[in-house]
Amino acid sequence: DVQLQASGGGLVQAGGSLRLSCAASGFSFLDYAIGWFRQAPGKEREGVSYISVSDGRRYYADSVKGRFTISSDNAKKTVYLQMNSLRPEDTAVYYCTRTPRDYFPPTMEVVHTYGSWGSGTLVTVSS
Repeated sequence: DVQLQASGGGLVQAGGSLRLSCAASGFSFLDYAIGWFRQAPGKEREGVSYISVSDGRRYYADSVKGRFTISSDNAKKTVYLQMNSLRPEDTAVYYCTRTPRDYFPPTMEVVHTYGSWGSGTLVTVSS
């Protein structure tokens, strides 16, 4: 079975850091882009960052460029999202996703049609 297990969320003050992890199993890791969407209370889900784990292509939403860094440990089949300089507007549930690497960067529609949603982890940034 495909599994995408997110972890690492928590409560942090503005300006602080967190590192999210997405542990993948049950599929050929190198054939996919792994990444993160987030959904804040009362808002639509939005793409945050993705990485094509076979070739290292990366995507960042404008709102997180320069603050977030995505990386992968292919031996562990795990993708990390290092989040620095966190802001209250980063508060959301962060969902791990996988999409075929040919669809890069993936949209919500691509995830729904061709990919998989994993579990979420809550990030709360206090002001």
